[in-house]
Formats: sequence, structure tokens, C-alpha cells
Amino acid sequence: MPVADAAALIDSTIAAIGGADPDAARAADARQDQLTKPPGALGGLEALATHIAGITGNPRPRLSQRLIVIAAGDHGVAAHGVSAYPAEVTAQMVANFLAGGAAINVLADHAGARVRVVDAGVAGDTPLDERLLRLRLGPGTRDMTRQPAMTRALAGQAVAEGIALFEVERSGLGVDIVAGGEMGIGNSTSAAAIIAAITDVPPRAITGRGTGIDDGQFNAKVNAITQALSLHALDARDGAGILAAVGGFEIGVLTGVYLAAAAARVPVVLDGVISTAAALIADALAPNVRAFLIAAHRSTEPGHTAALAHLGLEPILDLGMRLGEGSGAALGITVCVAACRLLDEMATFAEAGVSDSDTVVEPEA
Repeated sequence: MPVADAAALIDSTIAAIGGADPDAARAADARQDQLTKPPGALGGLEALATHIAGITGNPRPRLSQRLIVIAAGDHGVAAHGVSAYPAEVTAQMVANFLAGGAAINVLADHAGARVRVVDAGVAGDTPLDERLLRLRLGPGTRDMTRQPAMTRALAGQAVAEGIALFEVERSGLGVDIVAGGEMGIGNSTSAAAIIAAITDVPPRAITGRGTGIDDGQFNAKVNAITQALSLHALDARDGAGILAAVGGFEIGVLTGVYLAAAAARVPVVLDGVISTAAALIADALAPNVRAFLIAAHRSTEPGHTAALAHLGLEPILDLGMRLGEGSGAALGITVCVAACRLLDEMATFAEAGVSDSDTVVEPEA
């Protein structure tokens, strides 16, 4: 059932987003200094665990319940030949996610994360499967080069549905860490438009090859983004307006997931360029959300680097990935879990009976 009052749910969620807990972060740092290792010897893992402690408010966070939301939606701009694949692949990949045959299924299993697949607005028929959340906000978006991709009301509905989805998952099995993945032919074009609108980086500089497009398709993609930005005259501070003009239903749903997670003090692990474009929308709606974001990896898409720089995020991994689906985020979750387990489960010098660096050994006379 659709969320009844989308605007009220979004407003109340944004109002609930605070900041990181400095006391929990300091307590985590203090424990790091007592663990059986030289200070700082675990490098970025120590900083990551401390960051997660600040997010959760728990000096020894345990990330037992791990969730990856894969939202799927089609894009009207795909008609301009901006992808190497036809639009029907979106629905086909939704079926593949449900069958467990995609990369994200393998990596989510490795990370010990459950996967929630969402039909946010797929043009083709998706399986009648109880494991699929069928929002179907529309049969894909409209062509953003000719008119807004969706109405402002539908953009708000997409965000609200993402919030509601997260709350259902949290009240059920629970959520200690969440990641956003996506699927949608044409969505890297939409993401690039969002990134250009918010970062003010020229479209050609932030547009990538996505699914492996040739030079002709690349130029068509840049032209579509340039045309859409010129048509809509967007305000970088108006997240809802940008989402409506050039976004996607799946991007809106992920935006809502991120806002709800931040309000609940749950770490948000970002994937690649589309996932991070949703984070830019969330950030425009609620700047406090930045404190709850973790960048899993750096995509090869140039727009991803621009988006991460705007958000002030340094990625955990850089593996040359550009698949999407939440694949990089699943790997990021495994690193987050490892970092927190080290903080929580390693023995301190006192517990292990090991002399630390402050122990003074007097030389024999």
C-alpha cells in the first residue's frame, strides 16, 4: 500500500537526523589504543571502526543484521541510445536477482547480507514473487530531455517509499548496516545529470561509458545530459526538484533508504555512481546525512569521483569496478564488519597479559 502522506514522512525523517556521537567515537579510539597492536597499526580499519562507532552511538558496534536494497527502475532517456543494452534488460535482471544468479547475490552471500529487491518503476513485467517489493511508481520515467522525468509528487512518493521500506526491514529482522544497489538501463545517464546539477562539473567531465558504450553512444549520452540540464535550469540546493527533473524512481527509493537509516543511526554504505547520486539527493534534502555515509569503493565512472568529493568521502576500496547492483557496497560491508570485529573482539594488553608500549622495563644493574 502506498505511503499515505509522503511529505509528512519525509519531513519527520529529516527532522530526526542528528549528528555522529563524539563520545562513542572517543571511547572507540581509546579502546583502539589498548588493543594488542602498535597504535595505528591497523590503519584505515581503525578509523572506519571509530567512524561506525560514532554513527551508531555504540563504542563497540556489532553489525549483525546486514541489508542490501536493490532498487530497479527504467528511464525514458534510454530511448536516445545511451546504453549498450536494451531497456528490457532491467526486468530480466530483476528476475536474475530473485533467482540468485547475479554478482550481487554472490557478494551479498559472502558479506552475510540479506537482499531486498524492489521494482521501483520497471517498464517491463517483473516476476510475481513475494520476495519482490512491487512499488511500480510508473512504467519507467519520462524522457528528461523533453520534460521532467517525473512529477515532484512522484519524486516525493519514491523517497517516502524508501523510508517505509527501511522501517519495515528494521522492525522485522533488524538492520545494523545498509547498502544501496540499483538496476536500470539508462540510470547512469540520470545519475550523471544529478551529479552535474549538484556539483556544477560540466557533463562531459562527469559522464562515463556505463555499460561499455562506443563513442557515438557516449556523445549521445553527453548531449542528452546537456539538453536536460539546459531545459530544467536546476537549483543545486533543491534535491526534490533535481530528482523530479532528471532522476529515477530507483534513485528516489535509495534516497529514502539513506534518510531513514541516518535517522536510525544506521551506517549507510554507498556503492557506485548511481548509488552515490542518490546520496547527493539525500544530502541536498538533509545535510546531516553525510555523517552516516561510508563510501565502499571508487567506481571507474568519472562522475563518481566528483560526487564523492562533493560529499567529502574517501572510498575504502578502489578495484576498477563499474557494475552497480550494490556489488562494491557488498564488499564494503565485509570491510566494515571486519573493522568492527577487530575493535570489539581483539584482546587488550591487560586482558592478554602483554606488555604495551608504555611498560617501562628497568635494565639489570
